Amino acid sequence: MLIEGVYVPESAHEPGRWPFTVPAVRHVARHGLRFTSPITVLMGGNGTGKSTLLEAIAESYGLDVRGGHGGRRYGSTLGRSVLGEALRLHRTGVGSGFTRRNAKGFFLRAETAHGMLEYMTGMGMPGYGDRPAAEVSHGESYLQAVFGRFTEPGLYLLDEAEGPLSFESTLSLAYRLVDLVRRGDAQVVYSTHSPVIAAIPGAQVLQLDEDGVAEVEWERLELVGLWRRFLDAPGRFFDEG
Repeated sequence: MLIEGVYVPESAHEPGRWPFTVPAVRHVARHGLRFTSPITVLMGGNGTGKSTLLEAIAESYGLDVRGGHGGRRYGSTLGRSVLGEALRLHRTGVGSGFTRRNAKGFFLRAETAHGMLEYMTGMGMPGYGDRPAAEVSHGESYLQAVFGRFTEPGLYLLDEAEGPLSFESTLSLAYRLVDLVRRGDAQVVYSTHSPVIAAIPGAQVLQLDEDGVAEVEWERLELVGLWRRFLDAPGRFFDEG
């Protein structure tokens, strides 16, 4: 593992300012967050702070906030977010070497992935696929980058990367992440709504909600229970009676 957790120094706490008003972010600011597995999955509904936390980790680690591979010049003209400025990483001995231009890894950010992948493939950047992102489906452009770039040591941050993927492709992505961390020099933090991603064997699953952040077993996730009830009797969810 490269980072064992994240924290916010007490001097950087701003309780009345967004995003510290979000319960999960407030929890991290007060208590920090410890990672216990090379794959950590952040689960939660819309607005629970998953993407905000993931973006701050990327900024603190040294990945371009727009997304893409690490180890290159930080190209974004955007300043760091409020949480990105405040957040600190507990780096391991291995992780202490992955800083600045050596901040290897990848940030696949949902909001900017399409433009980033179009730019990288248009520039002929190695590892992003042989076909321009503009000429393939959204999901195919994601998979080109995953299978071409998720090959080296580093920190891999994914924000709802399964969004444009089929069920089968989501499984392929999950298998790729397992293979990636198996060597011991890579780590994954994944923000998602997908019970498939949360089911990756050995993954640490953290649920973000109005109570903050808590580690939860897959079977006890609220989303897993909801999906089970829906698949068991989908018509019941549309029954107006």
